[in-house]
Amino acid sequence: MKIAIIGYGKMGRMIEAAATRHQVEVVCVLDPLAGNRGQLAEADVCIEFTQPDAVLDNIKLAASAGKPIVVGTTGWYEHLDEVRTLVEATHIGFVYGTNFSIGVNLMFKVVEYAASLFKNFSSYEPFLEEAHHKFKKDAPSGTALALQQRLDSQYHQAVPTSSTRAGFIPGIHTVGFDSEVDTLTITHTARSRAGFADGALVAAKWILDKKGFFEFSQIV
Repeated sequence: MKIAIIGYGKMGRMIEAAATRHQVEVVCVLDPLAGNRGQLAEADVCIEFTQPDAVLDNIKLAASAGKPIVVGTTGWYEHLDEVRTLVEATHIGFVYGTNFSIGVNLMFKVVEYAASLFKNFSSYEPFLEEAHHKFKKDAPSGTALALQQRLDSQYHQAVPTSSTRAGFIPGIHTVGFDSEVDTLTITHTARSRAGFADGALVAAKWILDKKGFFEFSQIV
């Protein structure tokens, strides 16, 4: 598999390192600040981690080249319907995710199951907490919103959510069920961004020979 990396910030460099570990060839890097190298036409699939305001143009770039694309950027989801239409019209493969950690995507399933049990006991109330580094622009995080959706689908009400932006926290997400007598919590702590890069490569390999619009949680 040959990949193009769109965005050469911290995640772009992590993906390049992960590609080396997994013997995946990086044939193109596109970044307006870091400079471009290689040709998009040589890639089998694109992996995009940039900024929310750049996502739409980057997807259009991949679509115009007929390349499948994996998008790890969050905070652009108001354009989901527009992107879905573009993907269907151009017949490319597309995978997006609020979080490309395998652990987080398994947490989605665990939380949904836990909520289906706890909702039957009114003495327990759900809550959601998330914390990230001070540079993260969106709050709540895309992962928190995905967890919130899974809780809301069971409780049919808005679940209290809190966000912290401080220091250099890679990412912590906690879902809890609290009562007068006890509390159960489910927590995912990211130790580094390397897990996100590995997950993005899993998605890239999966979408390589497919067409259509997918969320990462569908393929984990």
